[in-house]
Amino acid sequence: MFFKKAPFAEQALTKALKNIFGYTPGNIALYQLAFRHRSAASVVSNGVKNSNERLEYLGDAVLGSIVAEYLFKKYPFRDEGQLTEMRSRIVSRSNLNALSRKLGLDKLIQTSRETNIPATSILGDAFEALIGAIYLDKGYDFTKKLLINKVIPIHLDIDSLVNTEMNFKSKVIEWGQRVKKTAEFVLSDELENGKQNRKLYVVHLLLDGELAGKGHDYSIKKAEQKAAEQAWISLSEKNLPE
Repeated sequence: MFFKKAPFAEQALTKALKNIFGYTPGNIALYQLAFRHRSAASVVSNGVKNSNERLEYLGDAVLGSIVAEYLFKKYPFRDEGQLTEMRSRIVSRSNLNALSRKLGLDKLIQTSRETNIPATSILGDAFEALIGAIYLDKGYDFTKKLLINKVIPIHLDIDSLVNTEMNFKSKVIEWGQRVKKTAEFVLSDELENGKQNRKLYVVHLLLDGELAGKGHDYSIKKAEQKAAEQAWISLSEKNLPE
């Protein structure tokens, strides 16, 4: 998969975003940052790069909150477990990758073509970073209206998504059994979050001892699912036997 190496000029990026979403960005620097992959970023302080990773972190939280409220209102008779599973499917990396490509965001991403970058999450990461940029630029209510009115109903088939099997952990394990590969989920790190008093769990998925996917979440089970999803996308791109 190929992305732009050079960043979009302010005027060109403003026009592109207006064409996609129908509004004019305010702080265009935020959006330029949202589309800058770490491979094209430079170090600004203490090893931290001016990439889209911090915006991705913020956008993940904002997107999750908006989707959770949307599902809560759309499905009044689904229980907490069902709503959680539905949200996970909507914000899954494979779904966000497809959504990002459908919106044309792949044409806006800045990355280094000299770097061998696995394209398992770049598109979805950029979409989350974009949500973070919109939130900082326009606020929560604007971001919510944009997603609910112009993205979710137009570009996502919610009913199809919530009825599609998305258990990537089971898929990877079953695939491994068929091709005689051992799948092992390893808790590699536990990061403290002082403000929320919660631990962020980092899980690695190993296939025959080799790293195949990484995932992080405040739940070990969800981190395992994210690691499995990343691995499954990579396996699918390599056209390995199912």
